[in-house]
Amino acid sequence: MKAEEAKQNRRDGGIAFAIVIVLVALNLRAFLTSSSPLLEPIRLATGIGFHAVALLTVLPMFAMGATSLFGAAVGQRVGARGSVALGLGAIALACASRYIAGGAAALLWSAALAGAGVGLVQALMPGVVKQAYPTRIGVMTGLYSAAIMGGGGLGAMASPWVAHAFGGAQPDWHAGLSIWALLAVFALLYWLNMRRMEFTADAPRQSLSWLRCFASRRAWLLAACFGLINGGYTSLVAWLPHFYAQQGWTAQQGGSVLALMTAAQVVSALAMPAIARSRGRDLRPWLVLMLTAQLAGFCALSFALPVPAVAVAVVLGFGLGGAFSLCMVLALDHLPDPAQAGALAGFMQGVGFMIAALAPFVTGWVREHTGGFTLAWAYLAAVVVALLPLMLRFDPRRYAAATAGLFDSRALQTDAPSLSALEGAATRKV
Repeated sequence: MKAEEAKQNRRDGGIAFAIVIVLVALNLRAFLTSSSPLLEPIRLATGIGFHAVALLTVLPMFAMGATSLFGAAVGQRVGARGSVALGLGAIALACASRYIAGGAAALLWSAALAGAGVGLVQALMPGVVKQAYPTRIGVMTGLYSAAIMGGGGLGAMASPWVAHAFGGAQPDWHAGLSIWALLAVFALLYWLNMRRMEFTADAPRQSLSWLRCFASRRAWLLAACFGLINGGYTSLVAWLPHFYAQQGWTAQQGGSVLALMTAAQVVSALAMPAIARSRGRDLRPWLVLMLTAQLAGFCALSFALPVPAVAVAVVLGFGLGGAFSLCMVLALDHLPDPAQAGALAGFMQGVGFMIAALAPFVTGWVREHTGGFTLAWAYLAAVVVALLPLMLRFDPRRYAAATAGLFDSRALQTDAPSLSALEGAATRKV
């Protein structure tokens, strides 16, 4: 039995599985950012209004949140391998359907379906990453987060290019939106081709349920902070290209700014967890630094400071990407067991993304009633100011007390590899 367990441990993790994680993560934002740079041709072709445009971001974010809450339960029944495959299949179907979408209803339906697929994947991947790389959780969570942001950058940059390549002077927005079905299918085939690996998330845990998180103040605090931080991201994805379009920029130029912001997110998401981990377990100073960068960017937009758009995009991307990946590490750090930590991270994402889904509605409403984005950027800056004191509550010395009683200790069964065993296996690979 021990020999079989050791053999399984040697098979988990490694470079091949890291590549799979990156491929899967690239699909989790590309469909979301692809529509914003093509907003004008989409509006001209479908007659979609600003409230409906906001729904192209709001619906998938809300679907991500709702599905993330149920993703852990689906994973326990179907397994992480099957659940992630199901999520990737939903993303592929949603993106492919956009090639024949004729109106706003079809676009909104595809957005919701893709969001549900993303939610299913996101509910399980943090626990899978912690299980496969227990001694490198900071680096691998950073890689996973960076790949998510990178997918968003690809969507913003490549979709306008594809639309112009297929349509010429009249951009073919159908092609620009549907091209991401190919990436989802490729990731799905690669994921299914991997040798079957058993994760803690696949083991039945009768006492392990995200419903317990509803009674935890720490779980709600994590979810609120995660949601408010991502509200800035969803608002920028929805409106930043349009903000520059009002200043006479083309769709490709606006998409390039969004892609540049995303490139900064990738670098920050990849680097910050590793840097923060090298200095200890206390992530609070680094989270404050990321929020300060966001505040600087939103203030520059709100007060129309004479700062180049490139610099604003880089500063905002740095703050948003680092905060996202650090929040993921923060949730996983609260509990030592991968399945329990994954359930807490799933709750944080589930509730958090539903909170984040409201931000484009608020900023879009402000833009529609004021004719500009000045007050919208000011609102996002005020949210960041409110978040700063909340970061001080995440003292790593109080993680155990903050999560005491969250999950029944009986949930830790011996039917799955122990964390210590996985740590030993991972150490042997280094």
